[in-house]
Amino acid sequence: MASYTSIHLAARPTPGPITKDLFDVRTQEIPEIGPGEILVKQTHMSLDPAMIGWMSPDPESYIPPVGIGDIMRSSGVGTVVASHHPDFVVEDQVRGMLGWSEYLVSQGEGLSKLRPELDAETVLSVFALPGLTATQGLYGFGDPKPGETIVVSGAAGSVGSLVGQLAKADGLHVIGVAGDEEKCQWIKEELGFDGAINYKTDDIEARLAELAPNGVDIYFENTGGPVQQHVFDRMNAHGRIVVCGMIADYTSQQPAPGPNWIPLIKKRITIRGFAMPDHFDDVPALLDKLTPYVMAGKIKYRTHILHGLESSIDGLNLFFTGENRGKLIVKL
Repeated sequence: MASYTSIHLAARPTPGPITKDLFDVRTQEIPEIGPGEILVKQTHMSLDPAMIGWMSPDPESYIPPVGIGDIMRSSGVGTVVASHHPDFVVEDQVRGMLGWSEYLVSQGEGLSKLRPELDAETVLSVFALPGLTATQGLYGFGDPKPGETIVVSGAAGSVGSLVGQLAKADGLHVIGVAGDEEKCQWIKEELGFDGAINYKTDDIEARLAELAPNGVDIYFENTGGPVQQHVFDRMNAHGRIVVCGMIADYTSQQPAPGPNWIPLIKKRITIRGFAMPDHFDDVPALLDKLTPYVMAGKIKYRTHILHGLESSIDGLNLFFTGENRGKLIVKL
């Protein structure tokens, strides 16, 4: 029998880098499918910052943690290679939560077929979790209006880059925060952001005063870290803060302190944290909102491709170092 590889969570992460001992790499025989089942060969797997949280044992998280011994959770794209299911045929391209595994047996729940004109990288970079998160966060909670100023942290990342482009297309003044000069140049020159801040080298307070002289109306928070307080201090009355991710604190022993709440009262600021699992019923409407921007050529993206299933382990550390350049995808 032919074999395949899957990667299972073996231990919970501790502060510091993600290490190989947190996972159990298993080789097993490719299974036969039964009635109503399909066999999917995964071709492209998404790596997302949320995975760090999924590995932790937090009982109050928005989604249950990955169980010890379970296949690590992830979304991906694959090809149906065997089918006993009436809705799927061999060579159908599908996407869904396929996990860190080269093959998956499924009864079709949670899987959707790809449109023939879309390739796997476009799907995972735009129409999967990054695009859905960007669209829900910006339009569901950000309430953007032409002429307003938005600051996006993690602006060169898979979600932040889309948020900034959508906001720019709608006539907002867009400022992105990133961690090196190449990323800052990319979001300005390629994506059309109005300004960029390198949080590692720039005087953040001074750059915000220069780029947002009239204050900030929307802050789309992807990362946490030192920029947070500076943006908070420049929020306008009735400003909106949308909190999507806090990668800077995911494995910290002591998370950074948050801002003082007095300005929330004075300026009537709204802060909304959200996670996409609460909004999966809204996916068709979100795609209807996002797709016209893509079809009109207003959305660009780039990918950072890793090769081989086991590259996903070290790949997670790129979210901490910032060395990734674009949407992280593992090609199997």
